[in-house]
Amino acid sequence: MTLISALAIVYTAGSQEKSFYDFTVETLTGETFELSELKGKKVMVVNTASKCGFTPQYEILEKLYRQYKNMGFVIIGFPANNFLNQEPGTNSEIEEFCTQNYGVTFPMMAKISVKGKSIHPLYKWLTTKSENGVFDGNVSWNFQKFLVDENGRLVKSIAPREKPDSPEIISWIKNG
Repeated sequence: MTLISALAIVYTAGSQEKSFYDFTVETLTGETFELSELKGKKVMVVNTASKCGFTPQYEILEKLYRQYKNMGFVIIGFPANNFLNQEPGTNSEIEEFCTQNYGVTFPMMAKISVKGKSIHPLYKWLTTKSENGVFDGNVSWNFQKFLVDENGRLVKSIAPREKPDSPEIISWIKNG
């Protein structure tokens, strides 16, 4: 193999790498949402559920979103029913639950699967190191957080138990 053909293979492999901005998702109300609309913003992606011990994190997520949204920070919730049937509701029921119980104003997307054979393409990207360059592993439970930088690159996966307003997350929002 010549140096030129080796470089061509490396270049081709690198150029196929997807970013967060390459995905399109659907909102709870059925509208298309291009993640490329979030270019230049820090994004926290969270898989949510309304009947989980971590469900009160919605309150912290909303507070965090309101506090830092003017600094270019966005939270996106993805309801998922992958863990012990803890998100059984329809998209409209989830929207009503989030609004009435937690006053959620951050973007909430349509219910998806975050693991298994029917995993949503975004979550496949978030959990596959060969696609995202950083993290390789499964979503372990509801309210796992993924931090995506202003350039659409995955920075880190945060365990479900860690509160959304942990010092590590606040530092990342403020400083990068």
